[in-house]
Amino acid sequence: MLPQALQDAIDALGALPGVGPRTAERYAYYLFRNSAKLSHTIIQALENLHSMVKFCPVTFALIDTKDQVSPLYSDPSRDKTTILVVEEPLDIFAIEQTKQFHGAYHVLGGAISPIDGITPDQLHIKELISRIESDQATEIIIATNPSVEGESTALLLQKMLSEKYPTLQITRLARGLPLGVDLSYADQITLSAALENRTKL
Repeated sequence: MLPQALQDAIDALGALPGVGPRTAERYAYYLFRNSAKLSHTIIQALENLHSMVKFCPVTFALIDTKDQVSPLYSDPSRDKTTILVVEEPLDIFAIEQTKQFHGAYHVLGGAISPIDGITPDQLHIKELISRIESDQATEIIIATNPSVEGESTALLLQKMLSEKYPTLQITRLARGLPLGVDLSYADQITLSAALENRTKL
């Protein structure tokens, strides 16, 4: 039988997504065997996570608590009339690394998933509509994930926005087969997107 403190650490680490019982045991034992300084550093980082990070009230991106809005939104060099819509805040960082997009972002806060109880009214769609009007947006780029939930969310957004704003340009990120992927391993959504977005040689 394990000491209670060690078991508590295993249980806490096991609550993280993707961390199974054996992995949680290894993590907890590693922290025990290592210097207590490492554990204290992790504890401090986790405390700061809740006290020093918040959601931007406009874009719903992650920002420092000292900031009023996202620096990517307040930056005068960014084009606020072009809004790229993503599911989660971390999707923004992936796109920013490309250094190819110079517009603004909007985070939905998830994707429609009836199984998980996530309905359209739980996403930041109303706030997106408000931004389209206040920022006089001319283009919405839908960049939801290529999953069943992401596709459903994208279709709903496209329908809602095209009906409300007939002149608004609504686009989606090009989708298809990534390099190095065998056709037999590609999922149906990826293959369908690859066919739809095929290019002339």
